[in-house]
Amino acid sequence: MARSTNSRPCGGVVIDISDSSDYHFVTKRQLLDLAYGNSGRIVGKPVKEVSVSAIESRINVLRELKKAEVYITVDGIVHVFVEQRNPIMRVMPGDGGDYFVDEEGVVMRRRNLYNPRLHIIEGNVNISSAMLNGVSIQDTSIKRSILKDIYPLVNYINDDKFWSAQIDQIYVDGNDEIDLIPRAGNQQIHLGTTENYEGKLRNLEAFYDKVLPEVGWNKYSSINLEFKDQIVCKKRDNQK
Repeated sequence: MARSTNSRPCGGVVIDISDSSDYHFVTKRQLLDLAYGNSGRIVGKPVKEVSVSAIESRINVLRELKKAEVYITVDGIVHVFVEQRNPIMRVMPGDGGDYFVDEEGVVMRRRNLYNPRLHIIEGNVNISSAMLNGVSIQDTSIKRSILKDIYPLVNYINDDKFWSAQIDQIYVDGNDEIDLIPRAGNQQIHLGTTENYEGKLRNLEAFYDKVLPEVGWNKYSSINLEFKDQIVCKKRDNQK
């Protein structure tokens, strides 16, 4: 945006954080510090000396933000509007690190104690340097990443009331195959690859609806969905 040529002194800075009640990735204090920059002062300076583009550049460094806009109104007030990213999953790779991935596939580091209720992806997951530099996991330049395959699966689970309530975590093993960890019950649910995940989950839902109520929810220790159009279950050692 073009900087104002008004010689009026800046009368203040107003911070507006979209969805501030839903997410707590950034604070007003943090944004004010970035708006002030190294000078530490905006209020009282002539408006024509306040660089809107420089403020936007400093704020846009925050990966947690989807959008940042800065403008100056005729009364000399600097307005900072930011929209936080909407996370859809939390990723905790086996070799360390803690990240959120948003609805656009953008990765951001977990920087504070705030944890929205999200499906957690753990195990053999790699966060590349390109992802940390803002390249979406959906981008064509991201060639080999299990996250690229998991992304549509997580969206499918999030959009389905039953599965969103049922599935807590997704674990990736050393063969890039997936186990689903339910919120309730203690079965291991082996999905295998993400190929035909919709059909696999439909089969599992039918199994939940028709079979488990008859035999009991604790009869099986594992449920294997990797084979086409069939479910293979393993009984617990104490079950006949």
